[in-house]
Amino acid sequence: MLDRVLGRARLKDRIAELEDEVESLQAQLDAESERRRDAVAAKQEAEEAVNRLEDRVEELRDRVERAESGEEELDVRGTANVFGERLDRLLTRFETVEAPGDGALTAMIDDRVPESVSDAFGERTPLVASGRPCLAVRDADGVVSATLRPPVSPEPFDAWSDRFRIDREWFEPTGEFALAVVRADLFALGTYDGRERTGFEGFESDVKSTHSKGGFSQGRFERRRDEQVADHLEKCEDALNALDTDTLYVVGERTLLPEFASRADETAPSDATGDPEDALAEAFRDFWTVRLRLI
Repeated sequence: MLDRVLGRARLKDRIAELEDEVESLQAQLDAESERRRDAVAAKQEAEEAVNRLEDRVEELRDRVERAESGEEELDVRGTANVFGERLDRLLTRFETVEAPGDGALTAMIDDRVPESVSDAFGERTPLVASGRPCLAVRDADGVVSATLRPPVSPEPFDAWSDRFRIDREWFEPTGEFALAVVRADLFALGTYDGRERTGFEGFESDVKSTHSKGGFSQGRFERRRDEQVADHLEKCEDALNALDTDTLYVVGERTLLPEFASRADETAPSDATGDPEDALAEAFRDFWTVRLRLI
């Protein structure tokens, strides 16, 4: 009982610390907005930090609520980011599991957690839900119990069978496709046949990221930068319009991805940097890396 009370106290103290950090970062954002200084890049970083901290605060609040209600605190058994040969071995392991009598549940979960998943995972269902969108796999005995986030998400489904339903096209580069990296000042586009890159195009644009101390006003600087970014995105669109492939994945700055959501089969954030070719190589790995959570 004492451990539970002390545990809640530590969580509440940590929440208070994180909320102070959020308030401090928010105050920085407000100050930057008022002063309208050279904070375009810094402001984006602060916003991302605020989002991460707010997510952490919400997670800790959930844990406190569970503790105060007497519920057992749940946590995943482990996590890993898997890519390449390691991912291939993992998928092979899932593919070879035999569960006679339709003892293997596979479910692609997006917004709604199906009843079959709740029945199979029981009290650990909230851990599955927290990883959405994800592919959940569990056998009737609970020996295998995990979620994976496929880079190419299929439509939601849930089904019991004698084996897990694993489609390699959800997790690994197969067939012909294009992958584009879009940043405010950089564009890189690769065409692929599986893992083999068959074409490349890339360029960088002169987009100012900071405002010098002298010269024109901050407002004029921001208008000029917005125009430069718009010109850069127009060139990106022209390059994508010239593509001769049916499948397109776009990764890059989170704030720019909505510009390409309607034409891309999948979008995903990536912090890939460097020259266009290096950024494309890094983004390729980011996109095809799968998040594994042991439930």
